[in-house]
Amino acid sequence: MSKISIVIPVYNSETTIESLVEKLVDKLVNYNLEIILVNDSSKDNSEKSCINLYNRYEKIVKYYSLAKNVGEHNAVMAGLNQTTGDYAIIMDDDFQNPVSEVIKLIEFSLSNNFDVIYTFYDKKKHSFFRNLGSRFNDRAANLMLKKPKNLYLSSFKSISKFTISEIIKYDLPFPYIDGLILRTTDSIGKIKVKHSERKQGKSQYTVGKLISLWLNMFTNFSILPLRIATFIGFLFSILAFILGMAGVVMKFLEPTVPMGYASLIVSVSLFSGILLIAIGMVGEYVGRIFLSLNKQPQYSIRKKFE
Repeated sequence: MSKISIVIPVYNSETTIESLVEKLVDKLVNYNLEIILVNDSSKDNSEKSCINLYNRYEKIVKYYSLAKNVGEHNAVMAGLNQTTGDYAIIMDDDFQNPVSEVIKLIEFSLSNNFDVIYTFYDKKKHSFFRNLGSRFNDRAANLMLKKPKNLYLSSFKSISKFTISEIIKYDLPFPYIDGLILRTTDSIGKIKVKHSERKQGKSQYTVGKLISLWLNMFTNFSILPLRIATFIGFLFSILAFILGMAGVVMKFLEPTVPMGYASLIVSVSLFSGILLIAIGMVGEYVGRIFLSLNKQPQYSIRKKFE
């Protein structure tokens, strides 16, 4: 029988994680199952809840407590490095992926030969802001990662053992799971599932975390931003040359025409802003190279219960 690993990154979910794991163990009793909980340095009593679950389901549950908060994708990488299953189901800790849909995803994985299976929804029950961020992320992935346009990069997905073994070879400090998947395989399936309202708490994705996620996509898996900066610089250089020639011709034809102070200030401000954006973009790449060379860890596991 194929073994199924369920990887759940845990963050401030003391009110939901025990109930979620109880339902998973109860409904998935017919599967060869392991549940891997990775606590991303929660501020509440999530660790106590996870240890209680380990003590109750010692043969099924593994628990790992990270020493500092590293973000969802790093926490998932920590979990994937501990999996022993033929397939890993990655899901959130907030009950927005019902257990019935977990079973549906597992059965679809076992009956098909895809390396990765993404889920998609008729309607997502996230907030307007989170949905807006997801749409932006989807459009950016189409451009940066050459993602198929009809593929939705859901956090609720199934990954085969082969794909996991390839993904965890990446040991640099800024993982982006979907970027690693898309550069590993083209064998990708998709299945429609239900998406439920969040039962308790609120989304942990802040503006800062979303920006950090997008920067991971932009700077770790594509040099397109640098090419765009080069193109913009080239375009504005041509524009500046044309404007300069126009000014010379105008002064030659009408010597009494004063040169515009306002246009000069606007031009200098515009070109300076573009230059600073381009420098900042290069700095982001260089900074990440520096941190990677310094071996900044993806995560540090403080406690293991396995």
